[in-house]
Amino acid sequence: MIASLALAAALLTQTAPAAAAQDGPIVTAAPAAGETAEAVRYREALAYAPPLPRGAPEADYPLVAWCEALVNGHVALGETLTTADDLDRDIIRLGRLEAADFRSALDAAAPRQSAAARATADSAAAAATALWAPLADQDEAARSQAFGLFFGLPGRCEHAARRIRDNITTPPATPEEVGLE
Repeated sequence: MIASLALAAALLTQTAPAAAAQDGPIVTAAPAAGETAEAVRYREALAYAPPLPRGAPEADYPLVAWCEALVNGHVALGETLTTADDLDRDIIRLGRLEAADFRSALDAAAPRQSAAARATADSAAAAATALWAPLADQDEAARSQAFGLFFGLPGRCEHAARRIRDNITTPPATPEEVGLE
């Protein structure tokens, strides 16, 4: 028993620095050699299957702009809180990282977009930003509650960002194509 506890403690001390250095989302069920193309295709099919929330654009480039604006609005709301705790500050930090990822995807894909697609993206981002505007005049308790109730983004956002960054123009797999229906 003591030997197994000592071994577990030794393993923890060997892996803890690497885990502490991790910044951003952590993929948990990926094989040691990385996620296979088939696994990405499967997850993408799951992400693209459900309908998007009202007001979210269907096309990937405008969707990523909409997602970035929602995250930036959430971060901005959190930054107004004087009562933010460690969890709130961590959510703000992770939100900034997520928004930066969306921004880098948008920047990488912008030269390949038509003027109409860029205009649609700008409009979608403005609409998402406007969703946060009514909260600016609320008291701190209401802003804190809204910050805590934000349920996040559709799973499609991260896949759309990867697709536009990597210039993937083929349609995403459907649930049927990956054997889900």
